[in-house]
Amino acid sequence: QVTLVESGGGSVQAGGSLRLSCAASGYTGSTYCMGWFRQAQGKEREGVASIDSDGNADYADSVWGRFTISQDNAENTLYLQMNSLKPEDTAMYVCAAEPGYSASCRTHKVLRLKYWGQGTQVTVSS
Repeated sequence: QVTLVESGGGSVQAGGSLRLSCAASGYTGSTYCMGWFRQAQGKEREGVASIDSDGNADYADSVWGRFTISQDNAENTLYLQMNSLKPEDTAMYVCAAEPGYSASCRTHKVLRLKYWGQGTQVTVSS
């Protein structure tokens, strides 16, 4: 069973930065797709960023140039560095993953990944 545990959320003023972490455990194999999605209160879930086992990253237009997704394979940890945060970035951020994912790993597919974490709240004040 794959387990994903997020951390790093919090409250920050507009223009600030946060780094989210997602510790993954319980899966084997070298091929996967991982990513982040978010859900703001009263809004639909939105894929934010994705990365595959080859390190190919993809981003939603809304975060392009501000967010960076990365991974530490030795630590089985996924990161999301968020800079220049805006109030509209306020949401619950959830890590998702699927080992053995054979299709193209893109941001708009993150919501379809098999395993999700519990999420970490990010609040950006103006």
